[in-house]
Amino acid sequence: MRYLIISDIHGNLQALDAVLEDADRLGYDALLVLGDLVGYGADPAGVIDRTLAREPRAIIRGNHDKVAAGLEPPSLFNDVARASIEWTAKTLSAEHLKILRDLPQGPKLAGDDIEICHGSPFDEDYYVFDVDDAGRALEAAHARFCFFGHTHLPAVFATSPDPARPADDLAEDEMRLPTSGPALINVGSVGQPRDGDPRAAYGIVDLARNVLQLRRVRYDVAGAQARIRAEKLPEYLATRLARGQ
Repeated sequence: MRYLIISDIHGNLQALDAVLEDADRLGYDALLVLGDLVGYGADPAGVIDRTLAREPRAIIRGNHDKVAAGLEPPSLFNDVARASIEWTAKTLSAEHLKILRDLPQGPKLAGDDIEICHGSPFDEDYYVFDVDDAGRALEAAHARFCFFGHTHLPAVFATSPDPARPADDLAEDEMRLPTSGPALINVGSVGQPRDGDPRAAYGIVDLARNVLQLRRVRYDVAGAQARIRAEKLPEYLATRLARGQ
C-alpha cells in the first residue's frame, strides 16, 4: 500500500497541482490530507475542490481551516495570518465554508497502522519542533506511524534502537522506516515551505517496502505570487514563497 501524504496546502493551487502531477507520475493507492487547506494563499476554493476531487482516504482539519470556518476566532493569529484568513472566510462560498466546518478533528486512524494529525496526537494545534515535543507525541501516538503537519518543516522522529535511516539500495529521497515503531513523521508543506527551500514538499509512504519518500517539487511560484498580489493580500505572503519561509 502506497499512501500519498500532503499537508499545509494553504490556498496555493499552483503548488498543489505540481505535487499531484508528480505523485501521479510516481503512483499511489490512497491520499491522506493533514489539514490547513486554506489560509495565506489566494486560491482556497480551488484547493478545496482539487483536494476533495481526489477522494482522500482520510482528511482532517488544520487551525486555519477552523478559523476560516468560524469555529475559532482569528485573535491568536499574527496580523498577516489574520488578514489572510479573514479574506479567505469572506471569499469562500457557504458550501466551501461548510466543507471546512465539517472536516474531522485529528488525530485520526487511517488504516494500515497509520495515524494522522495536524499538530500532534495529543493536541491538534500543538507545534512539534524538537525531540522533547516529539517524545511527548510518540508517547501519545496510537499507530506505528504518526504523520503530522503544522510546522511546515520536514522531519522524522523515531527511537534510537529502531531509527529511520537512508540505505544504499534506496533512492536519494528515500529512507528506510523503523520496523517496529513508533515513528513521528512530517513530510513538510505543499503550499508554504519554511525550511529555506521554496519547492513544494510532500511524501509517499510505501508500507510494502517500509520506505518513506520525501519529495520536493518545483512549481509556478511567480503564478502563486501574482494571485496573492491580485487579491491584495499582504505582500509578505508573496515574497516569502520565493524564499521558502
